[in-house]
Amino acid sequence: MKYKRVLLKLSGEALMGEKNYGIDPERLKQYSLEVKKVKELGLEVAIVIGGGNIFRGVEAESSGIDRVQGDYMGMLATVFNAMALQSALENQGVFTRLMSGINMEQVCEPFIRRRAIRHLEKGRIVLFGAGTGNPYFTTDSTASLRAIEINADVILKGTRVDGVYSADPEKDPNATRFSSISFQEVYRKGLNVMDMTAFTLCMENNLPIIVFDMNKPGNLVKLVEGEEVGTLITA
Repeated sequence: MKYKRVLLKLSGEALMGEKNYGIDPERLKQYSLEVKKVKELGLEVAIVIGGGNIFRGVEAESSGIDRVQGDYMGMLATVFNAMALQSALENQGVFTRLMSGINMEQVCEPFIRRRAIRHLEKGRIVLFGAGTGNPYFTTDSTASLRAIEINADVILKGTRVDGVYSADPEKDPNATRFSSISFQEVYRKGLNVMDMTAFTLCMENNLPIIVFDMNKPGNLVKLVEGEEVGTLITA
């Protein structure tokens, strides 16, 4: 097996499936089955999920909501999604723990690094909700930070496109996909992979990122088994 411990980053928007808002039960089930298959291969799996299908804090100011308040609302949206994914995973017979950057003991544990690592060692899937617990940080930054904290081997960034392209493939038909690329090249070409804070954290800590299409069944398993799926970003 190529990796021992991975952190899977999912966008909240991906949970919408074909809907315009909220959570698509079929997409939720698909993701839980994919993660279960990876877990059954013996990997330790942590997950960070966004909240954009419910609320995006960065867009709050346009509706008259204070940015900091909006960011906290966005963090709560990620807990909503993490709870849904946790339930879907447990319906598949997988043991999980949900840890939060904001204390809310009735629904999830507070994030404690050593406890998170112990959960992973015991074979539980650990979901990280509520971002870093601080405003002005995205869930990409949360994924980078938590991955470094738990000593993950790689961040698997599941998106709706099959890797990193020279331009937006949904807008430019001539965009070409990279099978691998360095952190420095991503900087130099101005490619949109993660926000700058998240990306810099990965680069400085030599933590590789793989961007791949999470919506294609089987991709996650192929990736962790070492097949070339998506785009690998390394030093």
